[in-house]
Amino acid sequence: MTHAIVMGGSRGIGRAIADALREIGADVVAASSTDVDTSDRQSVEAFAARYPETDVLVLNTGGPEPKTFAQTTPEDWDRCHDLLFTGFCSMLRRVRVRDGGYVFLISSMVVREPTPNLVLSAAYRAAFSEVFKVVSKEYAGREITCVNIAPGPFDTDRTRQLVKDVKELAGSLPMGRLGRPEEIGAFVAGIVKDRTKYISGIIDFDGASSARSI
Repeated sequence: MTHAIVMGGSRGIGRAIADALREIGADVVAASSTDVDTSDRQSVEAFAARYPETDVLVLNTGGPEPKTFAQTTPEDWDRCHDLLFTGFCSMLRRVRVRDGGYVFLISSMVVREPTPNLVLSAAYRAAFSEVFKVVSKEYAGREITCVNIAPGPFDTDRTRQLVKDVKELAGSLPMGRLGRPEEIGAFVAGIVKDRTKYISGIIDFDGASSARSI
């Protein structure tokens, strides 16, 4: 049986991925923020000690509150450095992905198109995406596939935190709607189920809305 660890797996996109992996028969650890907090190094180390290896690792966590550069504080940068960068690096170093496995990073469209009110998210998601590129080359020799999924506006609590009028946003998008978390869940589960291996890089999961800002 395939074993999977899904961080941020209690709601939103993470939960949809966890549910979809269970549907294909995977043994899933859906970790909430109380199970592992990537902004807390001791929390990451304790979690990795409990789950030292897996076949599928999904790196996912909620983003920081929206702020412009002028609104940020040194404390914001320190916390987000751990939340979106150091915490993920530690997970990759401490949780062994078995040969032939998968690592999925749930990042954001801001890694390609930064927006002023998401400067913290854009900075550290982009930074870790570069680390992820390096790791993907190292893992390829063990047939471990690394995929960076960059969602656009999705029907999640995070989107409701970022915009005042979700219906107006949805209507302005090329497809006239927000993305559904289940769509990313099905994508991830399909890759794992079909043993698709020759795929890498950033997958824009944004319904052709990448020229827009949220």
